[in-house]
Amino acid sequence: MDQAPASVETPWHLLPPGFDEIEAAAGRIADALVRTPLLESERVNRLIGGRLLLKAEGLQRTGSFKARGAWNFISQMEDAARARGVIGFSSGNHAQAVAWAAGRHGAPAVLVMPADAPATKIRRTREWGAEVVLYDRRTEDREAIGRDIAASRGLTLIPPFEDRRIIAGAGTVGIEMIRQAEALGAAPDALLVNCSGGGLAAGCAIAAHALSPTTEVWAVEPQDYDDLARSLASGTRQANDISRPSICDALLAATPGAMTFAVAQRYLRGALGVSDAEAMAAMRLAFEEFRLVLEPGGAAALAAVLAGRIEAGGRVLAVLASGANVDAELFREALAGA
Repeated sequence: MDQAPASVETPWHLLPPGFDEIEAAAGRIADALVRTPLLESERVNRLIGGRLLLKAEGLQRTGSFKARGAWNFISQMEDAARARGVIGFSSGNHAQAVAWAAGRHGAPAVLVMPADAPATKIRRTREWGAEVVLYDRRTEDREAIGRDIAASRGLTLIPPFEDRRIIAGAGTVGIEMIRQAEALGAAPDALLVNCSGGGLAAGCAIAAHALSPTTEVWAVEPQDYDDLARSLASGTRQANDISRPSICDALLAATPGAMTFAVAQRYLRGALGVSDAEAMAAMRLAFEEFRLVLEPGGAAALAAVLAGRIEAGGRVLAVLASGANVDAELFREALAGA
């Protein structure tokens, strides 16, 4: 990825990664993570009038793509810093990923999580051996809490998206999708990626631009958390009203990251919004047609295709199903069509 000259004040970790870094991350994670399958259903293809290739990333370690960035970050830390420990803030998927990767590297981990996060995500983060600090997402600042704990305990802060090592790790799933599609004799016309703070979308956009520059890359976000769509339209980062409810808990960022937005402006075709009901319908179809369990945020990109947010007729659409960490009760509701 070509980069404009950076200000001397800009820290290295806040500069976007190049494609070479994403390739290096792919090599770094190869022996630790799963190369998840790219699935296809003839019935779904008939339904949309095109060809849909679904990346089953919910089968990844810890149930989401987040394990890629967490492993890439922690594996590059100096031994002394790892020994002191790490801290992250997350609604759940990044938390589980950091807890798992830290444990595999013998590093203590603290995760700051919203008290209303799905119980499954909080429980599993603790089961990976991490200390969990709960906060109220509507009245407290998770980043401030994380910074304070990091400073007081000498921990290294691992952000969920605004770091080039995290973005490079996330971008490895984009490399896999393009190359797996090629192995199936397909060149994706569009690649759809679920989006919160934008790290996954940024990494996949950089990878797709390098490997398949004619492939459109679209971010997908909850319709009431459409900060990226509004930011792209205005040219400046826009914020969400975080008091609005959404079942897509993995996609509820307050605003795009500065670095991820810069990449999005350069490489994304746009951002699409989906409703909670559309996400639930996509969860149901993913189970019925692919036998996959998806969480609402992990199903958003699939929902955008099923809801007709993007033209599918006669086209090849590569869709990232990014996470599977859903509470059993909500999943039962999705399957029941509630």
